Amino acid sequence: MKSDIKQVTKKNGWLFNWKRELDAPDREVYKLTIQGNPNVIQGLVSLSIDVDHIYMHLIESAPFNKGKTKIYVGVPGNLIAYACRLSFQKGFDGFISFHSKTKLIDHYMKSLGAHHFGGNLMIIDTLPAKALIEKYFKT
Repeated sequence: MKSDIKQVTKKNGWLFNWKRELDAPDREVYKLTIQGNPNVIQGLVSLSIDVDHIYMHLIESAPFNKGKTKIYVGVPGNLIAYACRLSFQKGFDGFISFHSKTKLIDHYMKSLGAHHFGGNLMIIDTLPAKALIEKYFKT
């Protein structure tokens, strides 16, 4: 991922400082690519492992995967499904949490099955986590 940092800069249309996420010792950054084109990043997610769940610090689609002209639909859902899968692998029953922008709370409740836990805190628990994994990881 460190070798990809030049690709994910504000100059290239990315909104967040992904170098800072990569440099944070308690976080892991995962990239989504497509088969046959592993050099083009479709989206990124920054995660940390808490005592009983995965916490999602940041998530972002590539600039070309945003808005009405996006190339691929479902980039954030795919990255969140990965976080849920990681949560199951760590023994956390699929639980992940994150803080949402206020205007996206209802969207996350409808599209991800997330629960609004107060303030801007959102939680995805076992059943919606399983549904996301089934949707994005065809096995």
